[in-house]
Amino acid sequence: MTVIMSGAALALGVRLARSRHRRSLHPDGRSFTGELEIWGVSGTGSELLGRPAVHPVTVRISKGAGTRRSRPDVLGLAVRVGETDLLLSTTGKSRLTRHVPMPRRAFDSRYGTITGYRTGAGHKVYLAAGADPDAVPLGDSLESVAAAAATGRAALLLFAGPHAFGRVRFGAALPAATDAALAFDPVRNSTADLHPTGAVHGVRAYAYRASHRWRGVR
Repeated sequence: MTVIMSGAALALGVRLARSRHRRSLHPDGRSFTGELEIWGVSGTGSELLGRPAVHPVTVRISKGAGTRRSRPDVLGLAVRVGETDLLLSTTGKSRLTRHVPMPRRAFDSRYGTITGYRTGAGHKVYLAAGADPDAVPLGDSLESVAAAAATGRAALLLFAGPHAFGRVRFGAALPAATDAALAFDPVRNSTADLHPTGAVHGVRAYAYRASHRWRGVR
């Protein structure tokens, strides 16, 4: 047992050492320019969700554990619109699992926020994303996502609860150095009328700050 525990500790130490100056979670990904088209959903109390507009965005697709090629993983979707970071990960589809991270193979799977957002009207909403039937499929690897984005027709639909409120389109791929320097933080990079809520987000805020310091990014 002692040998096993020592081996596990050594493996963890190697993982941490190798992750120095890079992400320990969602280490493998691709970032793109993009466009967020919002047609709006009324009554949320959030200007971003409710006001029809088109915003330039940065989009990142990633693999949570960094599994190879098309092997299943908890996939991630990050959208930076203005000073707001929206982070989602693949989840289950049922009422009991739709807020629980789940490994998926295809990047056209369902994504969701683990906990909700509090809006300016005092409502609690959960954000989600999913396949756009009018877009080119993203496929099951980071390479296939990049190929789909290169066609100019890659996109995902965005939802607030059951209501679709917009579409995020993938643009040109960003250089690897730009992707490595991106530092998303959905807690600090939010607005008063669309802010993460719940105790879990307090833990996430600390985790993101610690991760950024470890990587040496701001």
